[in-house]
Amino acid sequence: MNNDIERALRTLSANAVRYDRTERYYDGDHDLRFATEKFETAFGSLFREFALNLCPVVCDSVADKLSVAGFSVDEGSADAGERADLLWRRSRMPILSAEVHREALKNGDAYLIVWPDAAGRAVLHPNRASQAAAFFDDETSLAATLAAKCWRADDGRIRLNLFYRDRIERYVTRREQEARFPDAKEFTPVAAGPVIENPFRRVPVFHFANNAGIGVAGRSELDAAIPIQDGLNKAVLDMLVAMEFSAYRQRWAAGIEVEYDKDGKAVAPFRAGVEHLWISGDPNARFGDFESARLDQFIKVKDSFRTDIASVTGTPLFYFLQQAGTFPSGESLRQASARFIAKVRSRQLSYGQVWADAMNFALRIESGEDARLVTLWHDPSPLSEREILENLLLKKQLGLPQPQLLAEAGYGAGEPGEPF
Repeated sequence: MNNDIERALRTLSANAVRYDRTERYYDGDHDLRFATEKFETAFGSLFREFALNLCPVVCDSVADKLSVAGFSVDEGSADAGERADLLWRRSRMPILSAEVHREALKNGDAYLIVWPDAAGRAVLHPNRASQAAAFFDDETSLAATLAAKCWRADDGRIRLNLFYRDRIERYVTRREQEARFPDAKEFTPVAAGPVIENPFRRVPVFHFANNAGIGVAGRSELDAAIPIQDGLNKAVLDMLVAMEFSAYRQRWAAGIEVEYDKDGKAVAPFRAGVEHLWISGDPNARFGDFESARLDQFIKVKDSFRTDIASVTGTPLFYFLQQAGTFPSGESLRQASARFIAKVRSRQLSYGQVWADAMNFALRIESGEDARLVTLWHDPSPLSEREILENLLLKKQLGLPQPQLLAEAGYGAGEPGEPF
């Protein structure tokens, strides 16, 4: 028992470090990188809260394409898919599933706990990555053998639940804790119902691992983007400093007598401004100005970092840079998004299997049925109506019958002899 508590706390504590990092970067709380200690001393406080945050785009662009359409039956009763759809909507999963996807994309992991309520109905509980962990059998790696959830209760004490195939063990710290994951010896079984029987003989925790194999911790979509995000922030900070101190054309004067105040400091002989005229009685006096900083070079560097983030994450560049001039055609956008759509379909395969397993388990809770479901997804790259009609015209030229073309267009079978 104590070994499992220690194992769970050790894993949760180690994972929390990387989750904190990706959470901060997604929210725009970045580790600003400065060129030198002198630069940080001079400008660190000025730009302490600044960040040009592109991290949400990397995650949200994929999450927006992940939308569950429903479930079909691979094995089991014919109406299992309909009952799964009803349970899905009853549990508000059309909304909550989007949060699960975004959590997995952002932090690399997300968890779903499925358990019956007092009435025996299956309830789906999405959980953040920082609150849960799952452990898998090294031999099969198909189903979790142990899972843990750790959270802070309203009274300040830390709660810990361990999920096994045959039971759920519940623990709580003896007193209020400041540490997020206290030592295992601080935990004691809860007073009421420390052990709950699990009659379903399966760990009711389902792990959404992003870009990883089964039973392996996921990888955040931001892992490759964060170093480039740091470089982008540095480039923009340099540009802001140049705008503040070098963009204004500095003027100079030579060959004039300089006066000093009582402290020995030079007094500026002229004041810059449209309403001020610089005049000197010395015929040898000369005036001029320095060129202002060329900010277009900073803009090129900034845009190059945007391109790098798009390249390493597989996100289409038009998510980061506005297209100048005319908008490209749908076909050109589809070709530019080919790698991105392939990534979305890969996430649909991995997430879809977990959703199917979770809904199988939910139906088992409610009816005792062992069905095998398949997750259906909305097309992440649908054709526009214009493209659909153009394809139908091409099919007509190839000789496809008119009733079939009208049916594919969504206008019914049509009548023989009607013009298309």
